[in-house]
Amino acid sequence: MYQPLPLPPHYEAEQVGQVWRVPYEERARAAEQWAAQHSLKPAASDSFRVALLAIDVQNTFCLPDFELYVGGRSGRGAVEDNRRLCEFIYRNLGLITQVFPTLDTHQAAQIFHAIFFVNDAGEHPAPLTQITVKDIEEGVWRFNADLAGSLGLDAAYVQRHLMHYTSNLASAGRYDLTIWPYHAMLGSIGHALVPAFEEALFFHGIARRSQPDIQIKGAETLTEHYSALGPEVSTGPDGEQLGSFNRTLLEKLRTFDAVLVAGQAKSHCVAWTVQHLLDGIQDVDPGFVERIYLLEDCTSPVVVPGVVDFTDQAEAAFDRFAGAGMHRVCAIDPVETWLLSASPM
Repeated sequence: MYQPLPLPPHYEAEQVGQVWRVPYEERARAAEQWAAQHSLKPAASDSFRVALLAIDVQNTFCLPDFELYVGGRSGRGAVEDNRRLCEFIYRNLGLITQVFPTLDTHQAAQIFHAIFFVNDAGEHPAPLTQITVKDIEEGVWRFNADLAGSLGLDAAYVQRHLMHYTSNLASAGRYDLTIWPYHAMLGSIGHALVPAFEEALFFHGIARRSQPDIQIKGAETLTEHYSALGPEVSTGPDGEQLGSFNRTLLEKLRTFDAVLVAGQAKSHCVAWTVQHLLDGIQDVDPGFVERIYLLEDCTSPVVVPGVVDFTDQAEAAFDRFAGAGMHRVCAIDPVETWLLSASPM
């Protein structure tokens, strides 16, 4: 019978919501000892291979003092999600074969940041402003032409692109173009993985001899990139490519017997990643959908009290995924009740 591991001595739950330096050398030695003590085998020997797709477990989304903290309705969402996620990783070191962390990665002048737009008064939109096709048609917001030279773009082209872009979002039934607070800035402390998760990731990698496969997303100037697998709008007004579907990642995930999904935010980057997983496999490997497990207690929706609340949209998306055959599960529940029944272990 499968026995989860105890939490290692270094883990401190109260530190999950804080920033600190991971002591790599110390943790590496401890992981080697932990692996020997608990007879952990190298991940390459796993007969039942489990991937953990950890979406954007970054300071910018997960810590209360950072730019785009995902608190959910409780206000403690991402912090509690990450506590459960870290503990799940530690307790199941011998079960998780490889971790695929994603990193939302931005610079200031991108289509979802305020500097990209101006109005007739030269003002930029406030954070969380929703920009619609009508707003672009009526000139409520237009491209900030002062950026054109730095970005190597023609201002008239970008203005055409904005019409094309907002129209595509509307016709596809996606969220309106949202101006997000500056976040996940490349090279910043907000861009970094949450230390407690980074530590668990490092500990797993040493103990199981398993290199994490980090996925970078979100660097395209002219499109949003919620999903780890592809952009919101992939072509420009003249059919030019803005970003491509990450089929390499999809094919890697398909080699696993189970794919667990966690991270932030449930209503945006997690939901859109899972939707792209579903879209990408329906024609080539429809059976793969039943190997996807959504860790519902390790993800929260975007909620800004009195401003926006995407809880209902997140629930509707997860209902849709379950209807397609995916599993809605909880990390705090024993894995033998929801995962290992599908394995030969």
